[in-house]
Amino acid sequence: MTGFPRSPLLNRAGLVLIDPEGGAVERIITLQYASETLQRSFEIQAIADEPDRSQPLRLTGPAVETITLEAELDATDQLEFPDQNEDAVEVGIFPELAALETMLHPTTAQLGRQNEQSAAGSFEITPAETPLALFVWSKNRIAPVRVTSLSITEEFFDPTLNPIRAKVSLGLRVLSVDDLGFRHRGGGLFMAYLQAKEQLAGRDQGGALSAFGIGGLP
Repeated sequence: MTGFPRSPLLNRAGLVLIDPEGGAVERIITLQYASETLQRSFEIQAIADEPDRSQPLRLTGPAVETITLEAELDATDQLEFPDQNEDAVEVGIFPELAALETMLHPTTAQLGRQNEQSAAGSFEITPAETPLALFVWSKNRIAPVRVTSLSITEEFFDPTLNPIRAKVSLGLRVLSVDDLGFRHRGGGLFMAYLQAKEQLAGRDQGGALSAFGIGGLP
């Protein structure tokens, strides 16, 4: 969203939660106003240095990619048309915030089952499985992720103290085939994500050695 009337309409970014088995979409969480910055970092997965330094170029798996970003949730536009946005009038952006927050908790049903297993003396409590989250930031960036951190700053409130504007800081870790395996739905999505990187890298025109002030390599 910009203040220029002829600015191009930007696609929104966000998270899509899918069933890890069948891939059915369970929820779409839209980040209404995406940040102008997105930070990514990579931790290389390579053979640890050996005394003989015999395999310095061997990679053991995909690099561990982490993503951090800030976005905004804002109900101001919806509140201008209250008859069409009853939820925003009644509870502000609580539903959007709750959708993000519940990604970090087992459901009450899962907690109840775990409690029943514990009460029954089960030796192995079944861990709660969450939906698979996909980070969608343009058609070239769709990756399976795990939310590693979430910070919310609520900035404005309506008269009944429902939040109507908030800044959200998200930390994400891209899940690779090392995490999910090749047969998992998310593993296939990671391979498509990595393949898209390779295709984009293939479009890089590169440079010439003369740009470095040399005519060739020794």
